[in-house]
Amino acid sequence: MEPIAVQQEGIIFLKKHFNTSEKFGEIEKKVLEVRRAKLEDISEIQRITKEAFKQYREYAGGDSKIAAMEETYEDIKRDIETKEVFVALLNGIPVGSVRIEVFPDKTAYLSRFGVRPDYQNNGVGKALLDVVDTAMKEMGIKKIYLHTASKATPLICCYYKRGFYIDSTTKDRGYIRALLCKEYKEDE
Repeated sequence: MEPIAVQQEGIIFLKKHFNTSEKFGEIEKKVLEVRRAKLEDISEIQRITKEAFKQYREYAGGDSKIAAMEETYEDIKRDIETKEVFVALLNGIPVGSVRIEVFPDKTAYLSRFGVRPDYQNNGVGKALLDVVDTAMKEMGIKKIYLHTASKATPLICCYYKRGFYIDSTTKDRGYIRALLCKEYKEDE
């Protein structure tokens, strides 16, 4: 079944039904939903972020300090109140999230993009980025930026497939981070 992406009362929402492995002659059905985060999602978003960024820390160099792993309930609450924050649920279980800060110059910055390791490679990250693309286009955003560890080959490849390119690199956090950019065209 094709994914359903709609905007309802300013809420961008994606729902996708798909079948996975057969169990005892029955097809296991899964529902992937991406929606705007709510305050009641904070604890799960914090859990998703910590799990996903443990893996990221390995790419950055195991002893690197990663700010995402130290954020508080209040940090996430502030982001939900001031940024575009989306959460992905697989069969109702929160498994991924992403945050986007939108600036007046029609650019945006994507951060805290993560999927719980047990749920990676199941289309969750793709669905989150699809919703981000839809939201950015609807807001008239011209460019979106993000940083990632330059040694995180799977992440770099994922972003390249999504139309991002490396704009620059920095060592400001003690490891090489790439600043990636994606440009949105008006006719897309």
